[in-house]
Amino acid sequence: MSTNIGPADDITVDAAKRVVIDGIAIAVVKDSAGEIHAIGDTCTHGDISLSEGFVEDDSLECWAHGSKFELTTGKPLTLPAYEPVPVFGVEVRDGDVWIDTTPKTVGA
Repeated sequence: MSTNIGPADDITVDAAKRVVIDGIAIAVVKDSAGEIHAIGDTCTHGDISLSEGFVEDDSLECWAHGSKFELTTGKPLTLPAYEPVPVFGVEVRDGDVWIDTTPKTVGA
């Protein structure tokens, strides 16, 4: 089931937006190519909100310890995190962003 989180224009390339849907914290990010992604908002290294981190090309970096997560897979690209974050389906319909809170199965 998808939830509308608002206009796609509210998602900018330089910052992640934190949303909570059914108790699930999600970081919504627009990558450098303009594609919108949704990944779990909690760093797997520590209980830190990733949406407060730094967007760089196709990754989101945790501001506290520097772990970077790939937006398409949730895989950590740098230590100290070694566990992936969940990735959620995103669809843009009529200018609005819809997120499916069922985690996608992504190849390792």
